[in-house]
Amino acid sequence: MANSAVLPVTHAEWIKIKSLRSSLVSLVIVFVATLAITALAFATVGQAEADNADAEPLFDAFYAINFGQIAAISFGTTAVSSEYTSGALRISLAAVPRRGLFYGSKMLVIGGLALLAGLVTSFATFLTSQAFMGDHAIGLGHPGAVRACVGGGIYLALMALLAAGLTAVLRSGVAVLSILIPFTLIVSFVVGDVADGAAGFLPDKAGQQVLHENPTGSVGPLSGLAVSAAWTAVVLLAGWWAVRRRDA
Repeated sequence: MANSAVLPVTHAEWIKIKSLRSSLVSLVIVFVATLAITALAFATVGQAEADNADAEPLFDAFYAINFGQIAAISFGTTAVSSEYTSGALRISLAAVPRRGLFYGSKMLVIGGLALLAGLVTSFATFLTSQAFMGDHAIGLGHPGAVRACVGGGIYLALMALLAAGLTAVLRSGVAVLSILIPFTLIVSFVVGDVADGAAGFLPDKAGQQVLHENPTGSVGPLSGLAVSAAWTAVVLLAGWWAVRRRDA
C-alpha cells in the first residue's frame, strides 16, 4: 500500500516542478552557464594557464563548476520555496496528508533531476574544456577523469538537495540564497589556502575534492564527496522534521 502511493506522489511532484518555470530555468542554467563560462575561459587563457607550474589539468577543467553550483542551489531552493507562497503547502498536504511521503517524493524528484543535469553538465564541461587545450588536452582516459566527471555530477545534485532541505527548514528562498550563495562564492575562496584544516570539511570544499587528480586536503576524492553527502543528509533530515512538525 505504501509503495503503491510513492509513484503517483512522485509523478505529481515532477508535474509541479515541470510547471514551475523558475525551477526549470535554474536547472537549464546549470548546464548553459557552466558550459558558456568553460568555453570562454579556455578559449581565451586555457593553454596559457596550462604552462603555469601550479596548473592542475583535471581540476582546472572543472573551473566553471563553481558557477554552475549557484544555479543548482537556485534550483533546489525554488523547487521547495514555491510551496510556501500563496498557501501552496496547504493544498499539497491536503492532497498528500502523509507529510513524510510528500517530502520524500519532492526530494527524490529534485535529487533525480539535479543528478541528471549534473552528470550531463560535468561530462560536457570536461570535454568542452579539453577541446580548446591543443597539445595540453587530456581525455577521459586520464587518471581520475571519469571519477571526476561522475563525482562532479553527484556534487551538483548534493548542493541542490542541500539547498532544498535548508529551504524546508527556513521556509524562505531568499534567506537560503542569501546564506548559500555568499558561502560558496566567498567562504570557499577565503579558506581555500587552509583546506588541510577544518575548512576542508565544509560541504563545498570537501565535495570538490572529487575533481582533483591528487587531492591535497584533509579528505580524499570519495571521502570528500561522502562528507558533502553527510552535510546534505543532516540538512534533509532537518527539513523532514520541519515539514512534519510545523503547521502548514
